[in-house]
Amino acid sequence: MPRRWNNWCTAVLHRRRYQKDESFYTVSWACNIDGTPFLVAGGLNGIIRVIDTGSEKIYKSFVGHGDSINEIKTQPLKPSLVLSASKDESVRLWNIHTGICILIFAGSGGHRNEVLSVDFHPSDIYRIASCGMDNTVKIWSMKEFWTYVEKSFTWTDLPSKFPTKYVQFPVFIASVHTNYVDCNRWIGDFILSKSVDSELVLWEPRMKEQSPGEGTVDILQKYPVPECDIWFIKFSYDFHLKTVAVGNREGKIYVWEVQSNPPILIAKLTHAESKSTIRLTAMSYDGSTILSCCDDGTIWRWDVVASS
Repeated sequence: MPRRWNNWCTAVLHRRRYQKDESFYTVSWACNIDGTPFLVAGGLNGIIRVIDTGSEKIYKSFVGHGDSINEIKTQPLKPSLVLSASKDESVRLWNIHTGICILIFAGSGGHRNEVLSVDFHPSDIYRIASCGMDNTVKIWSMKEFWTYVEKSFTWTDLPSKFPTKYVQFPVFIASVHTNYVDCNRWIGDFILSKSVDSELVLWEPRMKEQSPGEGTVDILQKYPVPECDIWFIKFSYDFHLKTVAVGNREGKIYVWEVQSNPPILIAKLTHAESKSTIRLTAMSYDGSTILSCCDDGTIWRWDVVASS
């Protein structure tokens, strides 16, 4: 049966007061090793807040980044591990159970400007991908540092005394875009990324095992998104990697079927009152619900409804 989308509600985003200068840019669900759900948030002041959703209190605060935090992502296989991407040109791996900064991805081969997005590989627990204002996407491996990840779970001394390690060299560097790369996500072993050129690009990194950092890129498909020519617009997809949703600067959402060739535009979601830039979308597990966060402080919800 064909699908159509229904605008279910519009809600105003409320701001919880922590500090006067605390503006959040990113949030991610995570959980403690005992299953306690946490909300991990970061933004303008560079401090990561781990919030216990049950008690509605701050469980831990992570200080380490030298500037604002642009994105936080949770490891799907170990949800007590989170990555943070920062304006300070680094990515950091944190253990929210012990409060330890385990690894810092920066240095000689690191990003040369703000890191805008980061993502864990869905099945390879050692690999991550990051992108930023230096127009590159970098793939990193934690394999040789994994003993430090394991040590972080049993550490009993002060978090500041943990032997945090620098990962200075990525295993692959891709120049798929010619401008800021503000969002990248793994699609299996492929990567979907976007810049300011009004399109998403699906590509495959072909790494040279003998020459870390080198390789070639195969462009697989492109998904046009009109009026999406400004930076800091994030896309999302469902759990099964079938559909992707991305907003634009005119308040519209484009929903593409990722796995079809050529790509199929499933829907263009519009509303007369949605005219502000959509900075972020979030798609439900099965792709039947999409939330969007807008510059005017509103959150929109769209639901799939059956039609004859």
